[in-house]
Amino acid sequence: MKYSMSKPNNYAGILGNKLGMTQIFNKNGEAIPVTVIRVGPCLITTLKNESIHGYTAVQVGFSKVTDHKTNRPNLGHLKKLGLPTLEHLKEFRTVESNNFLPGQIIDVENFKVGQYVSISGKTIGKGFAGNQKRNNFRRGPMAHGSKNHRAPGSIGAGTTPGRVFPGKKMAGQLGNSNVTIKRLQIIGIDSQRNIIVLKGSVPGKSGNYVALTLAD
Repeated sequence: MKYSMSKPNNYAGILGNKLGMTQIFNKNGEAIPVTVIRVGPCLITTLKNESIHGYTAVQVGFSKVTDHKTNRPNLGHLKKLGLPTLEHLKEFRTVESNNFLPGQIIDVENFKVGQYVSISGKTIGKGFAGNQKRNNFRRGPMAHGSKNHRAPGSIGAGTTPGRVFPGKKMAGQLGNSNVTIKRLQIIGIDSQRNIIVLKGSVPGKSGNYVALTLAD
């Protein structure tokens, strides 16, 4: 179970899982790429306010699991509130929390077709990658005498300042990072199966855990 924060809004967000991508056709016969997401139902677990916590937020829990699949602090936190064990917890910053109640359910009924949402998730991890793949660097000469085909080359800055600057583009882990895609339009809602259909792509692979908030 992980805690995370989002930018302040006057509404709470919702959590879910990416089911995959497909395409639908509009009235003009044009193919539209869409992503299918199963969202909620989520439970509001805690309300944070300015006077006690220093900020206003709504904590939302998602995905019921057995007790052994979470850590003891979070388990105690949920048991104290009389709530079931939830796999994911996320705080959504809000302008005010008076509109929400602990134990309140948030589901697809809180969204409408035509609205725009921002969605956050973790991208697909691609392992260790070199500069050519990770940072779009050019390769070196491919002649037999060259000894710099895909090598990174010099990374230093000379005698002054005599160190490598932070943020230097080098080989390393590619993907597996948190990304937010803004303003994706909702083009379909299935209330019975808790499904939202978004126009466009969403970070991560199928089954990926994602968070949705209404776009500004």
